[in-house]
Amino acid sequence: MTNKKGFTTTILHSDRLLKPEFGAIHQPVHNAVTWGYDDVQGLVDVFQNKTKGYAYSRQGNPTTTALENKVTQMEQGIATVSFSTGMAAISSTILALMKSSDHIIASSYLFGNTRSVMQTYIDMGLEISFVDSTDAEQIKNAYRENTKMVFVETIANPATQVSDLEAIGDFCEEKKLIYMVDNTMTSPYLFRPVVVKASLVINSLTKYIGGHGNALGGSVTDTGLFNWLGFPNIAPIIREQIRPEMQGITQIRKRGLRDGGGTLSPEAAHSISVGSETIALRLERACSNALVLAGFLDQHPMISKVYYPGLKNHPQHELATSLFHRYGGLMSFTLVDGIDCLKFLNELKLVIKSSNLGDTRTLAIPVAQTIFFELGKEKRDEMGIPDSMIRLSVGIEDIDDLIGDFSTAFSAFN
Repeated sequence: MTNKKGFTTTILHSDRLLKPEFGAIHQPVHNAVTWGYDDVQGLVDVFQNKTKGYAYSRQGNPTTTALENKVTQMEQGIATVSFSTGMAAISSTILALMKSSDHIIASSYLFGNTRSVMQTYIDMGLEISFVDSTDAEQIKNAYRENTKMVFVETIANPATQVSDLEAIGDFCEEKKLIYMVDNTMTSPYLFRPVVVKASLVINSLTKYIGGHGNALGGSVTDTGLFNWLGFPNIAPIIREQIRPEMQGITQIRKRGLRDGGGTLSPEAAHSISVGSETIALRLERACSNALVLAGFLDQHPMISKVYYPGLKNHPQHELATSLFHRYGGLMSFTLVDGIDCLKFLNELKLVIKSSNLGDTRTLAIPVAQTIFFELGKEKRDEMGIPDSMIRLSVGIEDIDDLIGDFSTAFSAFN
């Protein structure tokens, strides 16, 4: 088989082509914590980065390596490091690459936990500016001499703002900045950030890649586009031992994963890897459902506003159309005045009240009262999150059943 095979074919056969023992078509689960060597020089060579191998599972084992290979292929990058969660991937990458007084430009629409960890790093001495990433000019205006990174999401959670990804990528290339793109809301099936010159790509593997709500995981992929030789924060020992294109991802693996300790378990890696095989099938159905459901909600008299890039009245609809294969499975909406969003959610019987997203099942959550509660009303207002907002992660149910569930819920308020 060649690298010219299609997206799903490549994922389906990636484990088998590595020839697991006994002809297995999946990489088996390796539960070993440590690895023994008959010749101690082999262990030394692994520690000194002279040969590939395993010494201690905190920084990887064959099961997580197999998943990392899949994600690298999906994102068309050169290497991936996996973590226990998407948040571990984000926080560990910043921890591994940034230094006190470095400056990061970040989207003002970042997911609540990501925004929270950015505040933690501000408290530790990093300088971070939050700007409207739908407008590349605001990214440019925030640039300083000590700027090292720009961090944005493809589609914001929950209000679905779409970053001006291509223009930001051009600017980062011009200024030689690390361009870190969180691809969780789109996934590598709907969008590959390498096409907009991203340096590093984040995925919460828990979401669409794993897809079944049964395993936590995260990853960072190096696209191979960033010149790490020009980046001043690479440790001297890594600069000496590692070839230039691998220096950034190696520092993330050693200082972020090994030292930070956010290791993905082999059981979770195996579950995510198997789940990833159907990502294209699942997302085609979820995106189709989301577009129909968004249109239904947008026309309903009890809905005040629907936030979904697939709707023509979305502020970045044309941008999303030009960037993404489809518009995703995430949307939010607000009800008209007089309908309590919590009471409305309780009328939904098929839709599950849950905090996750990217599942095969449709999930709903009141945003201001839960996942963005700690940010406070002022910051929520800045991010375009009203108190009445409900977020939906649309699943793969039959669309008539989903619309029927919402219709029944609306009827309770007539």
